[in-house]
Amino acid sequence: MTASAIHGIRRRIRGVHVTAAGCALAVCAVWAAPAGAADDTSAAEPTIVLVHGAFADASSWNGVVERLERQGYPVVAPANPLRGLHNDATYIASVLDGIKGPIVLVGHSYGGAVISTAAAGNSRVKSLVFVAALVPDKGESGMSLSGRFPSELAGATRSVPFRAGGGVTGTDLYLQPDKVHRVFAADLPERTARLLAATQRPVSMAALSEKAEAAAWRTLPSWFLVAKQDRAINPAQERFEARRAGSHTVQIDSSHVAMLSHPGAVTDLVLQAAKPAGSAPP
Repeated sequence: MTASAIHGIRRRIRGVHVTAAGCALAVCAVWAAPAGAADDTSAAEPTIVLVHGAFADASSWNGVVERLERQGYPVVAPANPLRGLHNDATYIASVLDGIKGPIVLVGHSYGGAVISTAAAGNSRVKSLVFVAALVPDKGESGMSLSGRFPSELAGATRSVPFRAGGGVTGTDLYLQPDKVHRVFAADLPERTARLLAATQRPVSMAALSEKAEAAAWRTLPSWFLVAKQDRAINPAQERFEARRAGSHTVQIDSSHVAMLSHPGAVTDLVLQAAKPAGSAPP
């Protein structure tokens, strides 16, 4: 074999070694990538999580969900158990754990207390949005706030004892059917109010009496929609909560269920909170 042939063979062998080494490096690079790097969605749109309040279910967000999805946002509207503030916030926090990337957390009515507790310590929650909401500070309860700002809600509910597995008992609160239209949904047709009354989900007394263990609004930027015609939560209470939280605030002529009667206004506020840098207070 000539010297030139031997030299050519050696060159081909070196080329194979280099190619193999490059492939090995590529494999190592894949396995050495930080866990979750492929799931990094920091540049993506945030997921909007909509948490309903007492006497309602996730379908109350339907009009807002449709509008947000048309804007390209991923949306989740989980079922709020309505069994107690600690229980409900723990459950919603577990829902957030299953969502990748940044989150904008929205709560209506009692759902405001739930999201303020559930968001505590979660660095992926970028902002909070409160819609005609109950927003207690740490150590406050829904009942303690309503005691300072009375509304018509107390006279519009009825108490019903309940039993659960394991011998658990408690008291549920229901809206009186003939009070739903006036107190809860005055700016919706009466036929819609009757449907809301028939399909309502009761809230445990514990949900309104338990004291909040956290107040994420103290460290997170927040937006607040005040429903000026609200008879379930006193609008004065909503304004107080918004001022205390330093929330970007809008006030509209709406009943308690603003997401049903004014889904466009609610969506606009959520979109402000979802912008990367937020937006100036209206």
